[in-house]
Amino acid sequence: MASSHTVLMRLVASSYAIAQKAGMIVRRVIAEGDLGIVEKTSATDLQTKADRLVQMSICSSLARKFPKLTIIGEEDLPSEEVDQELIEDGQWEEILRQPCPSQYSRIKEEDLVVWVDPLDGTKEYTEGLLDNVTVLIGIAYEGKAIAGIINQPYYNYQNNETQKLREHRNEAKAGPDAVLGRTIWGVLGLGAFGFQLKEAPAGKHIITTTRSHSNKLVTDCISAMNPDDVLRVGGAGNKIIQLIEGKASAYVFASPGCKKWDTCAPEVILHAVGGKLTDVHGNALQYNKEVKHMNSAGVLATLRNYDYYASRVPESVKKALVP
Repeated sequence: MASSHTVLMRLVASSYAIAQKAGMIVRRVIAEGDLGIVEKTSATDLQTKADRLVQMSICSSLARKFPKLTIIGEEDLPSEEVDQELIEDGQWEEILRQPCPSQYSRIKEEDLVVWVDPLDGTKEYTEGLLDNVTVLIGIAYEGKAIAGIINQPYYNYQNNETQKLREHRNEAKAGPDAVLGRTIWGVLGLGAFGFQLKEAPAGKHIITTTRSHSNKLVTDCISAMNPDDVLRVGGAGNKIIQLIEGKASAYVFASPGCKKWDTCAPEVILHAVGGKLTDVHGNALQYNKEVKHMNSAGVLATLRNYDYYASRVPESVKKALVP
């Protein structure tokens, strides 16, 4: 019975199912071939049909089930009747079997703020860099990110293409849904699930940073950290996944531009496995509904060795980035 579960765990279980539906929509838009691209503020700030449909799907599905939630989505969309086929009313039963951390067991619906990025890595999506793309649903309580869901619609898609080639050559057989996409979720005090935690190689400083929003501050900050390697990829969700899967040791973005809906869900996943995400000054990010949407003092995140990176942020960078 639903009433025997806490509001938070019901919300996470529903968000998981909603994020999976979102991933299907993202893949369907690509398959149909018309991305419906619109420039928002610049040539690097884009919106596609997938951004619009996914936001409608997530926000309407959540609002229908949890009418007292505050939901803040990236896209400004006109209020219109939402097609019934965009609504997901299921929930992931596996999550409901997990215990709710005691500090969150009495949370009411109206106490929660949900930050939604329907398509993180839109520019990469339009350019066919599909493994950069994520769908982000972050849940905050009293200004703190406490639960998060990341769907990666094209996780495994390169392996999938190889599989299709093999099938074409009759080298191997696979089921109709050869593991394309995955959903990662986490709750502070409970853990993070849906991936294999791995640390970056010891003693290596591999930095992941922006692919399409770089500037002198970003490059100065990275240089000060003496990196062995710099990965330039799209999407905040994607960069945090690189940290938890050992592909990078730090995510450094010394610039405004990243928003609360980009960081809320990924921050939870990172924190749930002992990592740390702050602005470049070391301040925690705030997620209450009145907060400004821009992370104006940038982002610094690591799975381990946070202090090494934080201590190397140049004073000139800190002065330029005001929280």
